[in-house]
Amino acid sequence: MKRSKRTRTRPGLGGIGLLFALAAGSVAADDGLAKAADVQATPVWLIDVYYENHLATRGKDDTGKNVGLSKFRNTLQVEADRKFGDGWRFHSVLRGTYDGVYRLNKDQFGSTAGGPAMLQLTAGGQLVPVPNGQGPVGKTLVNSLGLVNNAFVDSYPTNPNDGLRVLGDRWHGIDGGVAFGVPVRPCNVDARGCFDLGGYGDLSESKLASPEFNKRLDFLREAYVTNTIELASGKQLFLKLGRQQVVWGRTDLFRVLDVINPVDYSRNNIYDELQDIRIPMWIAQAEYRMGASESMQDRNLQVVWNVDKFRPNNLGQCGSPNAILDAGCFFRGMKNLWDNGGTVANFANVAPGTLLATNFGPHQIGIANVDLPAWKLGNTQLGLKFEGITKDGLNFSLNALTYRSQLPSLHGGKRAVNAFTGEYSDAWPYLISFDVAFPRVHLLGGSLDFQWATADAAVRMEGAFTRGEEFANTLRPELFSSNKVFRGVIGIDRPTFIPFISTSRTVLFSGQLFWQHIFDHETASGPLGQTGMVDWKDNLTGTLLMKAFFAGDRVSPQVIMARDFRARAYVVSPSVEWSVSDQLKLTVGANVKGGGNSADYAVDDCRSCNPWPPFTAPFGDPQAMQTGSRGLSGFEPLGRFRAGPIGTAVKENDLFATLRYKF
Repeated sequence: MKRSKRTRTRPGLGGIGLLFALAAGSVAADDGLAKAADVQATPVWLIDVYYENHLATRGKDDTGKNVGLSKFRNTLQVEADRKFGDGWRFHSVLRGTYDGVYRLNKDQFGSTAGGPAMLQLTAGGQLVPVPNGQGPVGKTLVNSLGLVNNAFVDSYPTNPNDGLRVLGDRWHGIDGGVAFGVPVRPCNVDARGCFDLGGYGDLSESKLASPEFNKRLDFLREAYVTNTIELASGKQLFLKLGRQQVVWGRTDLFRVLDVINPVDYSRNNIYDELQDIRIPMWIAQAEYRMGASESMQDRNLQVVWNVDKFRPNNLGQCGSPNAILDAGCFFRGMKNLWDNGGTVANFANVAPGTLLATNFGPHQIGIANVDLPAWKLGNTQLGLKFEGITKDGLNFSLNALTYRSQLPSLHGGKRAVNAFTGEYSDAWPYLISFDVAFPRVHLLGGSLDFQWATADAAVRMEGAFTRGEEFANTLRPELFSSNKVFRGVIGIDRPTFIPFISTSRTVLFSGQLFWQHIFDHETASGPLGQTGMVDWKDNLTGTLLMKAFFAGDRVSPQVIMARDFRARAYVVSPSVEWSVSDQLKLTVGANVKGGGNSADYAVDDCRSCNPWPPFTAPFGDPQAMQTGSRGLSGFEPLGRFRAGPIGTAVKENDLFATLRYKF
């Protein structure tokens, strides 16, 4: 949807104005149709309109500075339903937001964010500050070693040391590892490192503030028709066609089977309800309802065909308040390195205890291209689910899905300038030059729900086995491997009387335990440390919800806790929800994170992968001409994938208040 010049001067307000106009028009139509219905029973629109303000402020990050306002999001949502003839029903949800944080806190997230980046070199075991662009390893030193000028440089004409932050500086220090400067201003202000990752990564300030108003029409959250067609022998065919969310899973916070729709983590990391952050897709859904049999109370067979153009998860753009895993900054910084060159801290191992900052020229390291699957029949996604309820009350499903990975995979060893000849080479084993890909994944899984009468509890179980997912792996020349993965979860929900809280209402306890296992996990010991896969072979994450009800259920305090056991990171989120009236709801709360440190997340960062022997071989290497990683480890850039979404947010402690009004 194109915007007028007036709309551009006030980001997002034009979009919200459109929703107000639609709402007003719908309500007016509702009034007129309602009057007509009194006379001739004409079907009417059922309209609900909601306004929500979400305000959040954040404390000090790892730099020691107070972040301040991190969210000032205003949302208008219109839900409209109507019945048509022959059993057809239409449902739609329109949503527009305007987040004023980019204007109100522009020093942190807007047009003046960032500044000069200070990096490091290690000399004799001592950390020495180095301004970005002044690494001692540049073409001057390289020429003295007999190499050409193309690979390394002494300055960056297109990459000034301004508008930058150091990669990961909000949640950890460099501490002797690798790091580089990352542009953080909106892409209309600073285009360095901006590129399309599938709907994000290249957004201007106005599009960051009002993300729904884009080419993919994200303001149209839902727009689908449904119908139930009666068949012979009491069977039915249920159809649901249009823009929608398909919910297969039964879990909270983390997904196992619920992977048909991608997720927008830029909205509020993992802390908004999934129904609010799933990205709707154009989907055709058909469900054959077979009814009961001799052994079953009910049986359904569902086919889901996602015919929409591929869309990955939105992981958040660097410079925005919510960039899960800090991945957006990693991607933007790597793209900037490829396009413009840049300084990488503590890179060249030239002597014992000495790691010099290195100035790479353009097209040496970083991210070169993104392979976003174009629309074609072979890139659509197809799912099949059989669901039943046994005579004993077991509710189960068997699921199969073929889809594109919603998380990006980095394919290394791509073309770059040959440090010796100055010419492009098609491929360099172990070179940290990447293309971004989204591989095809095949999933088989199932779920099971039942009542545990002895414990007065409900039990939820899900499991999914996938083939085709890709993971970073420094043992492979292309720096990734394709692995089979199993993910499982067990959840228990139990309402329990806690006398000192209430003698008339129960407290809901809901616990979940997630397990991920990577098959054929590869690691090895190198001369300088462990090499191989970055992700843990096995990892467990637990969550616990405790929710109570008071004042006729109008006041509801709750606490949500989550613990990533391998990352040793946790989050505690207490909140109180108050239904002031049937129209007005107020929620106040906090997200408090902690745990984890650089020692927990240190992993082979490929500094010692030696794609350009002998210059990039570690000092004293007896096989200086051999390519491959020696295992020199650090926090950046791959430690974020061990830290996970909780560990990378340990310095993002938020206080928030949400006001929601129904018109």
